[in-house]
Amino acid sequence: MSDNPVQDFADAVDRGVAPIADFLSSVVFFAPEIFGVQIPLVVIWLITAAAVLTVYLRFINLTGFGHALALVTGRADPGLRAGDGEISHFQALSSALSGTVGLGNIASVPVAIAVGGPGAVFWMILAGFLGMSSKFAECALAVKYRRVEPDGRIIAGPFFYIEEAFRRIKLAPLGKPAAIFFAIMAMGGSISLLQVNQSHAQFASVTGIEAPLLFGVIMCGLVAAVILGGIKRIGFVSGILVPMMGALYLGAGLVIIAINLDKVPGAFATIFEGAFGLDAAGGGLLGALINGIRRATYSNEAGLGSSAIAHSAVKTSEPLTEGFVASLEPFIDTIVVCTITALVVIVSGAYEPYLFQPPDRGIEITSAAFASAFDWFPVLLLVASILFAFTTLVSWSYYGAQAAAYLFGASRTVDVTFKLTLCAMLSLGAAISLSSIIDFIDSMLFGMCIPNIIALYVLMPELKRDLAAYNARRRMKAPLPKR
Repeated sequence: MSDNPVQDFADAVDRGVAPIADFLSSVVFFAPEIFGVQIPLVVIWLITAAAVLTVYLRFINLTGFGHALALVTGRADPGLRAGDGEISHFQALSSALSGTVGLGNIASVPVAIAVGGPGAVFWMILAGFLGMSSKFAECALAVKYRRVEPDGRIIAGPFFYIEEAFRRIKLAPLGKPAAIFFAIMAMGGSISLLQVNQSHAQFASVTGIEAPLLFGVIMCGLVAAVILGGIKRIGFVSGILVPMMGALYLGAGLVIIAINLDKVPGAFATIFEGAFGLDAAGGGLLGALINGIRRATYSNEAGLGSSAIAHSAVKTSEPLTEGFVASLEPFIDTIVVCTITALVVIVSGAYEPYLFQPPDRGIEITSAAFASAFDWFPVLLLVASILFAFTTLVSWSYYGAQAAAYLFGASRTVDVTFKLTLCAMLSLGAAISLSSIIDFIDSMLFGMCIPNIIALYVLMPELKRDLAAYNARRRMKAPLPKR
């Protein structure tokens, strides 16, 4: 025992989490050796599904982009916006973005660059582009198969379309276990310890104040105040905070890029060379590809089915509308925010001391990159990181609560008990090492994609027919059916 009981407790928590995280990671990220390189099969599973859906739906990530913008800004036909639900298209997108645009963007991007080299950024962007199609599919289906309670509350998510998919292929007895597996993984994924850990790391770095447990308790107390109000309060808060924190973070990032504008062409060249194995370090092509896709998926969650839970609460009479809106999520999260972060980290050279080392540094690298412009820029990053962490914790608490409602019933008691228990667990996040957190959360998140993608494959012919009918009605300007 040391003279610091808080540190003793932190060490004990870390020792307890590490073996669990190691075991889960070894199972979910099972990586057979192929051509002399260990390749996690779950990464191939995700990116293949995204590519198949992109081609099968005729590049909906491109052809539907303009319509998605029209829907989220309210410029589409008003007939498209009526229907059951609790929040608007904009609030649904903001709520889902608050779960994806978070410290995964600030902390995971430098981890991907440090572990897989700058080439990982190329594969992150490609994964984000293809993930727009996955997000379209899972969110449209989640709205189509959602359930509305007598009091108007929405209970929804991939649980229900997973059940339906197994019923379609005459494996109904397996549908419920598959949906239960998804719900358990979603509940585990809602323990977003990374958000508390990395926001505390930046807080301690800027202020010099440690107090990890106190920081966690205060952060999660504020989270509880929002999530106990349900999806309407979450949507309201997210609709205010997400645009504000995005403008703050992206504005600071663009300033750093502008200061280093002469280095931007060289940064893109470095990314390209690393992406295609021209730089053999860090595993070359496969090392960059695997780390890029893994971190992109952690950031935008495409293919996991998680943010489909938030999108399911939208007010709409037509499920396809929320599929279009949801497709903007990976674009904003990965193609815009992650790319800005990556350029800031690369042009500043902040990643170089940690290149090809274990992922023990995340937000510290981004903070060093911000400090390269102005010594007070890490303060802006502190504000952004706390806002990012807060909104992500809020959204994932809702996802976990919906999973708990599916498993144990949609009662107020289940909802409040789960949320308070989760907040108590999250308050420990600042006391656990980053490596253990990444392994644990990645295992939960990527575990969700196994039943989710099976269901997407089974239901994609139905989705394609729905899309054709929807586009036909749009061309004819016919009213959409009430649901």
